[in-house]
Amino acid sequence: MAINKTVWLITGCSTGFGRELARALLRRGNNVVVTARNPATLDEFAASENALVATLDVTQRSQIAAVIEKAERRFGQIDVLVNNAGYGYLAAIEEGEDDEVRAMFETNVFALADMTKAVLPGMRKRGRGHIVNISSMGGLVGFPGVGYYNATKFAVEGLSEALAKETAPLGIKVTIVEPGPFRTDWAGRSLKTPTRAIAEYAQSAGARRANVQGNSGKQPGDPVRAAQAIIEAVESPEPPLHLLLGRPAYDTTAAKFKEFGAEMEKWRQVSLGADFPETK
Repeated sequence: MAINKTVWLITGCSTGFGRELARALLRRGNNVVVTARNPATLDEFAASENALVATLDVTQRSQIAAVIEKAERRFGQIDVLVNNAGYGYLAAIEEGEDDEVRAMFETNVFALADMTKAVLPGMRKRGRGHIVNISSMGGLVGFPGVGYYNATKFAVEGLSEALAKETAPLGIKVTIVEPGPFRTDWAGRSLKTPTRAIAEYAQSAGARRANVQGNSGKQPGDPVRAAQAIIEAVESPEPPLHLLLGRPAYDTTAAKFKEFGAEMEKWRQVSLGADFPETK
């Protein structure tokens, strides 16, 4: 078993990836800041001398600042930030409720940016660090009934790719994790749906929603193996920018890019024809 005193800060550790990642890291001897909105869900970590359990609602900037201060006081620094906190909302675009959509963006996008901005000064000062942003295969491929969640994760993809190019010269690495369906609580208790379904979308958005909810607890992805994959990627001498997790994510994304390439080629002349004519 590896003994590694790297300091990890993980958001959203009450269930799923965050919890399994914290467990795996503590077994390996890492120092881990384990956070959740309700710290009572983190009782199993309280006795570990390598764990700092902290209350953190990522949408509250005062709590973010307090956790960063506690972590640096306890462990001296933060080497790896895992932006894991987030949730899903399954609705056709027309079904979307403004308050629910904006709340999901606050958690999935703006809070992720706030967490990242909070740890970057320390990482810049030390000339090293790693930001791990938990996205989704839904950040690469759109699905009916998932459009608003897709939008949050597409935003995470774009933000993360830009961040990677900004921080590479500073010694700070970025990895975007893109899971497919895993046996976490994402499709169960954590999932939100619209209060009013529109019948005309039953065969598209409605069918997707029913499929996702009906398969909760039966997904092919194993969160324990996902945690190991994330650790392996972060500890690699050349960590990936994109890390797909699970066969559905890999196969679906590969098919999307194959179709995208074919469409680009089909419309190549129209695309290139949009420029001013070359002058000789």
